[in-house]
Amino acid sequence: MTVKEYMASHRKDMVDLLRGLVVHESPTGDKKAVDDCSRFFLSRLAGLEHDLLRIPQKDIGDLYVVGYPRLSDLSPKPVLILTHIDTVWPVGCIKDMPWRALGSKLRGPGVLDMKAGLVIALFALKALAGLSLRPRRPVMLFINSAEETGHPAAYRWIKRLALKSACVLCLEPALPDGSLKVRRKGRLVVSLRARGKAAHAGSPHLGANALEEVILQLVSLADLRSRGTTMNIGFVSGGTQANVVPDSARAVLDFRFRKEQDKDRILARLRALSPRIRGAKLQTAVESVTPPMERSHGSLALFRTASRAAARQGLHLKAGQTGGGSDASLAASLGLPTLDGLGAVGSGIHAESENVLLPSLPQRAALLAALLAEL
Repeated sequence: MTVKEYMASHRKDMVDLLRGLVVHESPTGDKKAVDDCSRFFLSRLAGLEHDLLRIPQKDIGDLYVVGYPRLSDLSPKPVLILTHIDTVWPVGCIKDMPWRALGSKLRGPGVLDMKAGLVIALFALKALAGLSLRPRRPVMLFINSAEETGHPAAYRWIKRLALKSACVLCLEPALPDGSLKVRRKGRLVVSLRARGKAAHAGSPHLGANALEEVILQLVSLADLRSRGTTMNIGFVSGGTQANVVPDSARAVLDFRFRKEQDKDRILARLRALSPRIRGAKLQTAVESVTPPMERSHGSLALFRTASRAAARQGLHLKAGQTGGGSDASLAASLGLPTLDGLGAVGSGIHAESENVLLPSLPQRAALLAALLAEL
């Protein structure tokens, strides 16, 4: 039996596991829900030779490393597979976005980003074991519980595992046309706070409007949108009612950039900001940074290996890029050959239309198994 035939014979099992993961809702900030979903997934490892490392956490779900066949023997250097079990969808969304299998599409909260990736990882390992195709390198499967928001503990472990590895494969969704991701933009999240002085709206000169200060600063930053850099004003708050001059205001900005130099340009501009309104005070703070995943010789070589493995299964792969960040960017920033977008094909990430194209589940699992056998 070939890997492709193995996946075809287990297609129903893959769909059943995906359904179970989707109905176990797991929003990033809900530790209990994420831990429950992780336990459900890990219970499906029964019968597969593996080691399991649990990394307890207090404010996020526990992190896990699955070693195949063993974590105690990581010679030669292993392949690191990055996944995450958390989603952006709050508990209860399953009522309005129920699991549905409609023709060739599977729907539900988190189905594409990235619970399908966990299914693909598990069945790739099961295929290797079931067909006695021992991979050339041991495999470490990292299950992040806070990818959507980021977390220092997760970042530390990704870097720690990556530095022990020969290469990194990330099971984030493919691009909508099935392309893998060899380049990602970096992400910089910044908060902008203003302090002013409250006053009656009839005598605004006696106060300092903090909300107006924030708005003026946001307008002044608009020209940072150039050379592939984007800026999204994701959140603005301030004021209590129309007849009061606001004494505080806050905005959160999300910048996406291609190169580290672009990030430095943004930060230099933010550091140079000064109040526009007399009596107002301004403060900026970096909330999080994800480095860009830049195209490298190592990553392109990894893509060529994946392309050859796909061709033997009758698939044609393309290399693409995206504006979204992922854990793959952290590994790539360390100089590791990194390939992203090996997860399912679908559309509607972070939207109610989120879906997975059913044929991509066995196809991507077969590709991952073949790639692990060759690396």
